Amino acid sequence: MTTTQQTRPATQPAPGKGMRFTGWAANYLDERTSISGLTKELGRKIFPDHWSFMLGEVALYSFIVILLSGTFLTFFFQASMVEVHYEGSYMPLRGIEMSAAMASTLDISFDIRGGLLMRQVHHWAALLFVASIGLHMLRVFFTGAFRKPREINWVIGFVLFILAMAEGFTGYSLPDDLLSGNGLRIIDGMLKGIPIVGTWISYLLFGGEFPGTDIVGRLYVLHILLLPAILVAALGVHMLLLIINKHTQFAGPGRTNDNVVGVPIMPVFAAKAGGFFFIIFGMIVLIASFFQINPVWTYGPYDPSPVSAGTQPDWYIGFADGVLRLAPPGWEVVIWGFTLSLNILIPLIVVGVFLLLVFIYPFVEAWITGDKREHHIADRPRNAPMRTAIGAAGVTFYAVLWSAASSDLIATHFKLSIEWVTHSIQILLIVGPIIAGFVAHRICIGLQKKDREIALHGFESGRIVRLPGGEYIEVHEQLDDYERWKLVSFEDYKPLMVRPDAKGRITVAQRFRAALSRVFFEDRIAPVTRGEIEASKHDAH
Repeated sequence: MTTTQQTRPATQPAPGKGMRFTGWAANYLDERTSISGLTKELGRKIFPDHWSFMLGEVALYSFIVILLSGTFLTFFFQASMVEVHYEGSYMPLRGIEMSAAMASTLDISFDIRGGLLMRQVHHWAALLFVASIGLHMLRVFFTGAFRKPREINWVIGFVLFILAMAEGFTGYSLPDDLLSGNGLRIIDGMLKGIPIVGTWISYLLFGGEFPGTDIVGRLYVLHILLLPAILVAALGVHMLLLIINKHTQFAGPGRTNDNVVGVPIMPVFAAKAGGFFFIIFGMIVLIASFFQINPVWTYGPYDPSPVSAGTQPDWYIGFADGVLRLAPPGWEVVIWGFTLSLNILIPLIVVGVFLLLVFIYPFVEAWITGDKREHHIADRPRNAPMRTAIGAAGVTFYAVLWSAASSDLIATHFKLSIEWVTHSIQILLIVGPIIAGFVAHRICIGLQKKDREIALHGFESGRIVRLPGGEYIEVHEQLDDYERWKLVSFEDYKPLMVRPDAKGRITVAQRFRAALSRVFFEDRIAPVTRGEIEASKHDAH
């Protein structure tokens, strides 16, 4: 019996042990997980190119930077309220009694190599994380990307925004310095202002009367364990739904609800995303290297007796601080011997209602419009004037509350009366959103009319010609098909019709819904039809 032995061509080198092991490991893993099929399927997913879609990526990459820098800080931070005497390198505080949390924060800043840089990277990345989530949600809102089938993803994104603010506040409070201690004192007072259950909620969070409790240890567990775990889970679901529901895209030739125009994840988008991550990481490190943030050594350890004037919380908590400052003083009532602090309760209700409206808005708009179709093409904000007006009013409302958190600095810097500043912001809180919504709505209508005119007659070229009859006209340059597509490819929605139910009745809820629908679609501009475009081309010719 003879055997034949296949010989390898002389030009082909024999695979090394490393290559054989890698191939064996990849095959072993694939046979048990089928990961190659998943990778192949994900690699074919198409992502459209538009600069506004990068906001979500900025949020994701800044969160990765938070995890990396936070891991470094956990090796050196002591989450303890045990009183110690500081013996570190910072001479002005040496020998001062403070908590172990404050002392370890100073050690990280002055005695751990690279510690101050990591602290500042962590803080700046947290600020960028919250800011990018907020801007990403605004992009989703103004383009209508929250509509079916993405309502659940909007809810998850809102939860991520709240969790990011909670993460930021718990981390901001860990050093136990004067500034963070005053912030905790405010939170404790707000909780105790809630009727009946407020005291119990405060006791549950602080573990007793603050100060004097180990609140830093509790916040530390929330900051590094519970909240990050929920954040990672929510981010995973958010990304999974993004892949399942497909990415939204702006209108253009060949772009439909069923056809996404862009680049595949593998290898183009993955390569661009990897480079973008290092750009974000580098920019955060650059900012942290040159711009100081949260210098706890200038405030000193927390002491209930002194309160620093002119100090503000991180910007994302400013709106909550601002709404407290706008509450009238002495706004309290006594009911059955119990004092009801309306100057705390009413601001909490205002903030709660505002956040609730943001949370449920996709479902409210779907109910008003009666739109149950799937949407994968993003709206231009001008083509949804009422939604844009609502968004402008909401942003203005938030901005006014945010500015109120700096009412004392506005008064001192511009040499104004603090009472005058407070009353002006109180008026602006009511009048500002109304004006902003009205102006935004009228601007959208004007831009729609301009788009209609340009789509039909082209844009002004600046070239004047004289007709045989002596008339002078300006020649208009016609748009190409791609540019015209962007101006005319939106749907004309109409108000809901009031129809009787099965029993022939028209209920109050139906009338109310129809009235809201009329308001939502009032002054709408119908999109240009194909017949009008052909007629305009004929006239131009």
